[in-house]
Amino acid sequence: MNTTRTDKNIWPGLTYQDPLAQRDWLRRLGFEDGVLVEGDGEGEVVHSEMLWPEGGRVMIHSACKQDKTFSAQTGTGNLYVVVGDPDAVYSRAQDLGARLVREMREEDYGSRGFSIADPEGNSWSFGTYAG
Repeated sequence: MNTTRTDKNIWPGLTYQDPLAQRDWLRRLGFEDGVLVEGDGEGEVVHSEMLWPEGGRVMIHSACKQDKTFSAQTGTGNLYVVVGDPDAVYSRAQDLGARLVREMREEDYGSRGFSIADPEGNSWSFGTYAG
């Protein structure tokens, strides 16, 4: 299994009613701040990125953007994040009071992980399976 691959050519993007709160939530899970471009509207986020320290990023933006191209739905995403230490992320998720979607478990394909929902309903799975 190749565990050294660093994927950087697909960046999922999610729409939020409160993208600044989502950035804070992700930061508390272990993500790091990336680009933040705020718009003219109050709380409007035109473009932002949150970086996973082990590689990868996710774009977070406002549902209230002037450009509605990618702002139609909130709470419908499902992302998988590869982690070296899922227990540490699980602990941070518990500290956040995140809603557990799937308990921490060992999978028959060799992964250890769990799933939670963010405050606006998107599912985030964290596990050791790296493809």
